[in-house]
Amino acid sequence: MVSLDKISMIFSGKPLFEEVSLLINPRDRIGLVGRNGAGKTTLLKIIVSLQEPSTGKVVVPADLVIGYLPQQMKHADTKTLWDEVRESFSEVLAIRDELDELQKRIDNTSGEAGEDYSGYLHHFNELNERFALLGGHTMEASIEQTLLGLGFTREEFHKHTREFSGGWRMRIELARILLKNPGLLLLDEPTNHLDIESIQWLEKYLRDYPGAVIMISHDRVFLNTVTSRTVEISLGKIYDYNVSYSTFRQLRKERREQQLATYRNQQRKIAQTERFIERFRYKNTKASQVQSRIKTLEKMDQVEIELEDTSVFNVRFPEAPRSGTIVVEATGLSRSFGSNLVLNRIDLLIERGEKVAFVGKNGQGKTTMSRI
Repeated sequence: MVSLDKISMIFSGKPLFEEVSLLINPRDRIGLVGRNGAGKTTLLKIIVSLQEPSTGKVVVPADLVIGYLPQQMKHADTKTLWDEVRESFSEVLAIRDELDELQKRIDNTSGEAGEDYSGYLHHFNELNERFALLGGHTMEASIEQTLLGLGFTREEFHKHTREFSGGWRMRIELARILLKNPGLLLLDEPTNHLDIESIQWLEKYLRDYPGAVIMISHDRVFLNTVTSRTVEISLGKIYDYNVSYSTFRQLRKERREQQLATYRNQQRKIAQTERFIERFRYKNTKASQVQSRIKTLEKMDQVEIELEDTSVFNVRFPEAPRSGTIVVEATGLSRSFGSNLVLNRIDLLIERGEKVAFVGKNGQGKTTMSRI
């Protein structure tokens, strides 16, 4: 479906990846993994043509629609939920406006105009076919069905996007993407702003999704649940495993052990060769052998090993003064945003030493409660 042929990406003279190739098939469920800075997001941007590779080519079918959900989303916050999502049908809306204009011209053109009248009719019929093909006649029903499926209520359809929390905004963007009916879905850290219920919904949705999916995620459980193929970017190369994330981790461990053994053997040979060169560099009888081994070192393809991140994040805080038994006490706590009542007469008692989790759906007031 989509192929990347010998793609290279160079930043400031340093290669991010070199001559990597990848074939994306229909119905693929690919987890894109690698260390931070390995080039995962860059690769997604290259696929969706937001970034040009330094060398190589990307082949995408002309009729393939690609949906891209970036890690950081920008929201204008000037539209209602319905208007924001309806922008997915921008071509449909433009065609509808043109059809309305053509209809007026046809109505105002007498039959005696002949050629012009006929031309208007022909163009009107062409546009009408395109309008139907793009789902123009079922646009409103599709929007409603998608928003309801994503958990929005009809009462929220005309609510401004600025009134939704981060997790719900991610669903708004996802609704925009899905209504474009993409054959390939690219997701960059899609669970960042989602609550547990939202993540479970997204897992089920993606398993049943008819198109191909490529995702980046630090959520190992999410990756393991959704993906069946794992592509790793490491040291500028791509390693393609046709397995789930958990199986990939085992196979990667085995591959690394093999690479490490090869690396150590090569390092021993290099050390032996360098010792020979140093020992006999100034002996005329060994000159030809020394030159031969120097050339061997120069031509050698050195094995690279990606360093394991074994660093430990240590933080030490000075011991806090001992608090009283009651750390937080709230009585009848309420908070509204305009007419939206988020917290309603909350009673809460937190005592010293307790570990408290605020859980609930997106928009229920967890962050607001924490800020208070």
